[in-house]
Amino acid sequence: MIRTLIGTTALVTALLTTLPALAETLRFAVTDIEGLEAMQQEFGAFETALEAATGHDIELFAVSSRTSAVEAINQGQVELVLTGPAEYVVIKELANPEIVAGWQRPNYYSQIVVLSDGPVKSVADLRGKRVTFGSIGSTSQHLGPAQVLADLGLTLNTDYTGEIIGRNVAVEALIRGDVQAVGMSESHLKSVREAFPETAFTVIARGRDLPNDILVARRDLDPAVLATVRKAFVEQGQALMTAVLKGDDNQKYAGGFFFTGINDSDYDYVRSMYATIGVDTKSFVGE
Repeated sequence: MIRTLIGTTALVTALLTTLPALAETLRFAVTDIEGLEAMQQEFGAFETALEAATGHDIELFAVSSRTSAVEAINQGQVELVLTGPAEYVVIKELANPEIVAGWQRPNYYSQIVVLSDGPVKSVADLRGKRVTFGSIGSTSQHLGPAQVLADLGLTLNTDYTGEIIGRNVAVEALIRGDVQAVGMSESHLKSVREAFPETAFTVIARGRDLPNDILVARRDLDPAVLATVRKAFVEQGQALMTAVLKGDDNQKYAGGFFFTGINDSDYDYVRSMYATIGVDTKSFVGE
């Protein structure tokens, strides 16, 4: 009996030393999605695809806000966070995460929209006028449009008055003549033209393409694990993108690519947007 137990113990020890270590669980959050049900709907297929690509267990993790995402990173509750450019520069300041990969959004830029038959024909005509921005803190609807005007020589709340108003309400105000321009993204202008088919709109200014959305990792994530995740986006990007596009709201990534050659300095243009609206990057706009 003793001899049998010794043999069994030796066998178990040998098996434990030859079996590979269990794959690490990586919890994945998205800053602009609230609730686990919504996460499942948008990223359930991606969860499965990333597990297959990395060999790690991927667990969807719901956050209630951008601030709660930072808290989750700093408290070790989440390993991976997908966020937008405006959110990234604040998360970088507060949590110092590692960059994993950029998620390209084609036709992602800000523009200034006016009535085609209205009095405003150029950016210069907006001096002394009212311009609306939507979704406070949004890269494409708030910070981006303000920066477009700044790049063309107009200072917020000096040369023109900037106001935060919901997009459709703002367009109705534009049609009435209560405001003279609306800042919005390319996809939002498409929606506006569908919602107001009898009204003609003109873009008088278009900003440069905005930086990519970005997947970041907690700063203390094992470098080997981080390298494995990055490698998955390089070698299996097409399969991962196909899975991402299973989500209805993720159609903004259609036609886009993943990039791992992303540098923090690529987001300095976004930092200039914060300066333009008079806010530092130590807190989220509107929170």
